[in-house]
Amino acid sequence: MDQTFMKTKKVLPLVCEMALPMVLSMLVNSLYNIIDSFFVAKISADAMTALSLMFPLQNIVGAVSIGFGIGVNAAVAYFNGADRKDLAEQSASLGVILSILHGISLTIIMLLVMPHFLGSFGASEAVLDAGIRYGTIVMFFSLATSVGICYEKLFQSVGLMKVSMFSMMAGCIVNILLDPLMIFGFGPFPAMGIEGAALATGIGQMLTLVIYLLVYASGKLGIRISIDPRKVNWKLSGKLYAVGGPASLNQALPSLLITLLNAILAGFSGDGVLILGIYYKLQTFIFLTVNGIIQGIRPLAGYNYGAGALKRVRAIAKTALGMSMVVVIAGLLFCQLMPDKLMGMFLENKDTIADGSHALRIISLGFIASGFSLTYSGMLEGMGKGMQSLVIMLMRYLVVIVPTAALLSRIMGSADGVWHAFWVAEWLTMAIAFILYHHIRYYPIKDTLS
Repeated sequence: MDQTFMKTKKVLPLVCEMALPMVLSMLVNSLYNIIDSFFVAKISADAMTALSLMFPLQNIVGAVSIGFGIGVNAAVAYFNGADRKDLAEQSASLGVILSILHGISLTIIMLLVMPHFLGSFGASEAVLDAGIRYGTIVMFFSLATSVGICYEKLFQSVGLMKVSMFSMMAGCIVNILLDPLMIFGFGPFPAMGIEGAALATGIGQMLTLVIYLLVYASGKLGIRISIDPRKVNWKLSGKLYAVGGPASLNQALPSLLITLLNAILAGFSGDGVLILGIYYKLQTFIFLTVNGIIQGIRPLAGYNYGAGALKRVRAIAKTALGMSMVVVIAGLLFCQLMPDKLMGMFLENKDTIADGSHALRIISLGFIASGFSLTYSGMLEGMGKGMQSLVIMLMRYLVVIVPTAALLSRIMGSADGVWHAFWVAEWLTMAIAFILYHHIRYYPIKDTLS
């Protein structure tokens, strides 16, 4: 497949062409997250709490899969840009093989740790039971998740964003349609409650993978993949993990953050844990949309960086940053002007809605800063600078926010300390991200994929 358009087409139309399909698919993904939570909340408050507690474990599976996929994406785009198709195909083949191994390992590990993890929060028997029933089904689809995401990143690496968009949207839409049918029962579908929500999620993931495999079989990817371990260059694994390892940690950090913040919030009231879980559902509309933009620019950054077109890399970053700002500013306005409507989609208790609205107004003060940090981090990943990207995410999800949340909540004597820690961390992280990215821009260091 001819990819020279990545370094010849005008930057703004190119970024829009690459990013908008991903933005649309991320919006549908966000809608799925909201609808899934909406229907689960209709089962019971215990079911919704169980879903919130399971989120970190689900996110770890996604983190490893997405992070490693980013490493594969960066390698394939870079080698194609450097006109080394042989190494691009070897990277793709090795990526698929390792993704299969990751999926199997994650299934086993998560099923073993899940009961202890859920029980560590002092949840009621009802919440614990619902969490285990939901999680057991979801974790059995980890292999489909891991391999599906690897193919997603491969199609993105060669610029086939519409294939990725169609596959992701098909899985999400089927999930959305199956949710009410399998949760509450309709026609041939029995009422399965929270297990129905888990099964609908798994079926959607399987459909996405099947579509990728069918499109690959048609030859549209333009890259030959071999899953024979004897035919791949295992030495390339170091190059894949050089970006994929830090990227996986980047993706996993939100799970760690939620777990630590839940521990702090549990010391005040159960509503704090519930509000945090709902916030992370709501913020997907904002940050998954930004993520869609970043998915569009990663292969562009990698391809042009591999081709030595540094001025074009800078122009791509500026364009993506402008698009990200539109999204985060819109999110800020929604959270400031109508937080009660947003929280009311998941809550019925007026006091909890009021507390949640208060939290949204405080947390959203950091949205603009997050747009800078996420865009710079995505550009660095695309250029193969995994460690620099990891530093940004460590600042955003761990180094600043956790100690700040612990300190402020102790000083203020309420969950407000946790909510204020969000915007404090975002603005400090933005400053660090600006320094790291601009250092790379003007003083390029040796590329990790060369």
